[in-house]
This record gives sequence, C-alpha cells and structure tokens, in this order.
Amino acid sequence: MKCAKFLTTITLCTISQLVLAQVDWSHEAKLPGNKICFESHGHEVCLKDSNRENIYQLNEEQLNIYIKKGSEHALDYPVEVSELKLPKKALDKFFNSDSRSPLRRFIFKIAKKIANFSSWEELYNWIGLHDYPVTIAEQGPNYIASPQDITTEPMGVSIYDAHTNFESMSFSCATCHSSDLFGVKVLGMTNRFPRANEVFILGKKALNSSNALLFKLLIGASTEDVKTYTKSKEAMKYVQLKKPLTLGLDTSLAQVGLSLALRAEDEYATKIPRRRARQNDLLSKPADSKPAVWWNLKFKTKWLSDGSIVSGNPVHTNFLWNEIGRGVDLKKLERWLLENNKTIEELTAYVFHTKSPKFNDFFPEKINIDSARRGEKLYLQNCKGCHGIYEKAWSNQDVQELSYSEKIKTTKTWYHEKTPNIDVNTDEYRSQGMNYFANDLNRLKISKSIGTQVAPQKGYTPPPLVGIWARWPYFHNNSVPTLYDVLTPDTKRPKSYIAVDAIDKQLDFDVNKNGYPAPEDIREEYRSNKEFHFNTQIKGLSNKGHTKMMLDRNGNEKFSHEDKLDLISFLQTL
Repeated sequence: MKCAKFLTTITLCTISQLVLAQVDWSHEAKLPGNKICFESHGHEVCLKDSNRENIYQLNEEQLNIYIKKGSEHALDYPVEVSELKLPKKALDKFFNSDSRSPLRRFIFKIAKKIANFSSWEELYNWIGLHDYPVTIAEQGPNYIASPQDITTEPMGVSIYDAHTNFESMSFSCATCHSSDLFGVKVLGMTNRFPRANEVFILGKKALNSSNALLFKLLIGASTEDVKTYTKSKEAMKYVQLKKPLTLGLDTSLAQVGLSLALRAEDEYATKIPRRRARQNDLLSKPADSKPAVWWNLKFKTKWLSDGSIVSGNPVHTNFLWNEIGRGVDLKKLERWLLENNKTIEELTAYVFHTKSPKFNDFFPEKINIDSARRGEKLYLQNCKGCHGIYEKAWSNQDVQELSYSEKIKTTKTWYHEKTPNIDVNTDEYRSQGMNYFANDLNRLKISKSIGTQVAPQKGYTPPPLVGIWARWPYFHNNSVPTLYDVLTPDTKRPKSYIAVDAIDKQLDFDVNKNGYPAPEDIREEYRSNKEFHFNTQIKGLSNKGHTKMMLDRNGNEKFSHEDKLDLISFLQTL
C-alpha cells in the first residue's frame, strides 16, 4: 500500500510539472484536421474533420488524471475566494426546528418559499438537483467523481470546511450542467429544470430582511456562521437579480450585466456604496437562454449560444462571470485565477472531453437504418452548410459485416474551421443581450489578465448536432418542443406546450418526433402544474425562425411528414 501511494505521488508530481500544449484561445483560433470547402447558400463554408477533445494533447494516462480532477471541480465549486456562501450548520438548525417556532414564523414572513421546505431534500428537489449515480447503469458517458470524495449532498452542492463546525456551502457548475436522463446521470448536459437564479432571489430577500444580530439570536448561530452570513450579505449588495421568464431558462447573462452596473466603472469594477445602479437595458429586456451542453465545446472556437466570447478559455470566463454574479472582489478573484491555473486546466480538459449520451443506449435498435439513410441524404442537401457533416459507418464498403450498433456510428465529424454566427431569424433578444454590457466586461483588468474578450454578434452559432436527440426542447430559449417541430415552418409550430421531466422513456418522450409528448399525453402532475407550461407568445420566448430552409422556391413546405421522420432517424444516430 505504501509503495502504491508513493508511485501515485510520483505520478501526480510528474503531471503537475507537465508543460501543457499551448492552446490558441484567440479570435483567430481554428479547428485542427483536414479541410474541405464548398459553397452553401451563396457563401463559402470551410469545415475541418478534427476537434479539440484532448485540448492539451495529453497522453492517455495524463488525460485520465486530468479528467478525474476536472470532474471533481465541476461538482465541487473550487473558488475559495467566493464571498456568497450559505452557513450550512445554521441552516441545519433551521430545518431541524419545530414548524411553529419563532424562527419558522420569521422566515415565513420574509421568504415563504423557504419556510415551506421541511428538509434539505425538499429544497434540493425544488432547485432541480440530481443525486450521484449509484449503479453502473446510472453512470452516463462522462466520468463522475465519487461523492465520497466531495460531499454527501446531491450533484451541484459544494461544502466548504466539511466535517467541521464551520461548514458553509455553495453551488457548483453541476447545478445547471448535469441531468438525469431516464435514470442515467449525465454530467455536462443541460439541467432541464434548474432554479439556480431563483435560489439567489430567495437568498437576497432573506439577507435583506434580517441582520446579523437577529440571525444569531433566532438560529443560535456560531461566530463563524455569523461571519459567513455577514460576508454574504455584503456581497449580495452588488448582485442584481432577475427571475427567468419560465422554468428551464437561465438569467445568468443578465445577472452579470446588471451586477456590474452596481459597481464603479474602473478596471476592477470596485464595489462602492451607491444610491442606484447605472442604467442597463437588461433590467427590462429579456436575454434568457438554457444552460448549454459541454460536449459541443470541442468543436467550437467561440462560445455561448450567440458566439459572443470571441477569445479566451471559456472555463476561465465562466468563473469570472459566475463570480461577478456572486459579488466577488475582482482583485481577489484575479489573484485566485492566476494562482490556481492547474485547477482551470483540469476542468477545461474535462469539459472539452465530455461526450453525448447515445440514443441507441436508451432505445436499442429502434432506429430504422433505411429511414436514417434517407434522412442523411436530405440532411446533406439542406443542412450541412450550417451544422456540419457526419460521416457514417454504413457508407463503408463492408457494411454488411458490421453489427447494428457499428453501422449507425459516426466515423468522422466535420465542423466549421472557425465558428460562424448565422442569423436565421430566431428570437433575437438573447443575441442582443451582450450589447448592454460588453464594454463593461472588456475594460476589466481581470478580463485582460485571462485573455477573455467579448463582442456582440448578430444571430447565433449553428450548433454541432452531436447528441441533438437528447437536447430537447430546442433553440436557445427552449421554444420548440420536438425535432419534428424544428423541421416544420414556424407558422405551424405549437404556440404552447407542456414540459415533463425525463423519467419514463415511454411516458415522457415522443420517440418518433423526438421531444416532449403532445399536451394530452403528458402526465397529470405536470399537466396541472402551470410552471411546466411554455408560452411562445411571451417576449423572449418566441419560436420563430429556422424556417427559410424548410421552404421550397415557391414558399411551400419542403419536407413531407415522411421526410421529417427520416431526418429525425438520421439525427438520432449522431
């Protein structure tokens, strides 16, 4: 055992001294690999056949070590200088208190929603957190660190100073970027129903309605708990919040822009007392979007649904934005980022290496290969210019010798050499959001230190379609419930739908249309809960766009019902 520990130590020391491959994070970055160019819709399109899955070009042993550490960072928020934390032990006392206690009555007055929770489990379920996998069958395609190494709480909960009397807690990347897909836990996938923004709203209301003395008297909080409370209350003064338009969307973009408007206009966005925030259009204009999947990062050279991060490591940028939205001192954060570059690299290696869940693993041999091959032809005629090319094993000469699962594999993915932005007339509010605070972000000293730069774009980046089957509902704002509806002109798309959690493969998923079942087929508990009802008539939730390519030269619908089903069969193989 001692020998094994010694060898492990030597290996880790060796890894820590690695000189990692230099990554081009600039706006001139290009995908590696062979290149093909062709004309599509009057424009030249250039695709590459490789990606940056192994972003630092590590050997297999090194990569595995980075992936394991990166998974821990995704699950256990690593930024120690974060100032917005919850006093865990004090909240334990709250949940253990009698429902008729003065504490419960007080909390009920200032935050009725919190007071109605009788346990951590109820609160976590409301937030939308998922438990760690217990069996092999529950383990998704991406490594998930053992909870014993992190916490006994669900994925996304981070505990600082665990196993002491001074525990505090926060929430990690996994809160919004992990999912339970029909019982399989997928880290790096969109959380279908996250309530992270609403947690901030509840927390701010509670902090603003109390003081340290009252907190100490009512809960009997320790000195350390009071310190955590006081620091969070101060940090929250510089956090401006906004409730999402509907369940399933996220307002983090607005939270960053509006929070910067509470600070000084110097290079460190100094936190100074001010009577009112600077004017920012994000207060009145929506810019909601859903949390993105991670497995697409490897194919891209700029990030976010609108492609507005034009240079810099997106993981670096995520920590910066996340902490602006948590009221951090940017000088402290800059120092932490520079001193903890290894942590950033490990998490970066992990997110770029993530893979998508495969349709065939959930619905074995349900794809009709003849239908999928017809769909491939339609796809190549109509879609490759925006979404790339996916070569299939069924095109090989010796296809008859392949098994079913081998035939449907993608053997090579061609995606844009440089990630483009394309305006296909989808809801414009999210893409306009960066206009309202790009200058605030770019002037920051910390942005320059980590090499991140943003630039407002027109339209959105056409996403790679790897794992597209699992990403319903569709578009950046979740406005289209199925792939079938994506392939239908916007005037014929449903104006509303009912969402449901992905629990039962038969009840909660329409295999043919690939997405949510029709409203009449949704389970009653969701049908009767208005939170799960999506209305495309609300500003920022429009389902318009992506229609021109669905029409022929005469303006008639291009794809028949059978064409759409064939296209969906092909897309389900990706």
